[in-house]
Amino acid sequence: MSGHSKWATIKRAKGAADAKRGALFTKLSKNISIAAKKGKDPEMNPALRLAIDTARTANMTKDVIERAILRGAGELPGQQIEEVTYECYGPGGVALMVRCATDNTNRTASFMKSTLSAYGGNLGGPGSVRYIFKQPDVYKMTLPDEAAKEKFAQLLEDLEDNEDVVDITHNAQL
Repeated sequence: MSGHSKWATIKRAKGAADAKRGALFTKLSKNISIAAKKGKDPEMNPALRLAIDTARTANMTKDVIERAILRGAGELPGQQIEEVTYECYGPGGVALMVRCATDNTNRTASFMKSTLSAYGGNLGGPGSVRYIFKQPDVYKMTLPDEAAKEKFAQLLEDLEDNEDVVDITHNAQL
């Protein structure tokens, strides 16, 4: 707290709020672009309609939403957003499926490998984890102790902090 300078206090709070909003808008914009690949008319594309409604709820401007739709439909030049799903194992053998939306798959794959290895996990091959989520009740996994739960929770937090990560599914009982 600055005490004598009101602007310094406002600037700090505004900067933090703007950073959070910017990260949220980036994720929402990627979701809209991915949904727009299946068609840019929200009346005919329910995934796009849901993504737009979510963005409007977060107060994203119409201009930004329209640009995201055009980018996803391939009508704007620039980086194309690609959806990638990583099948992996976390600490204690917990199965994870991480869905990402990225403009650079090499960067995202490198991030996934390094983050998972830091927590004792690894990337699996295609189909190595997907079968587990077809029968979620059969393959539920209980982590052995509090330390393992803490490690897994920290891994989830680190993955969610990445702007490319859209969704994380796991079979652990926390």
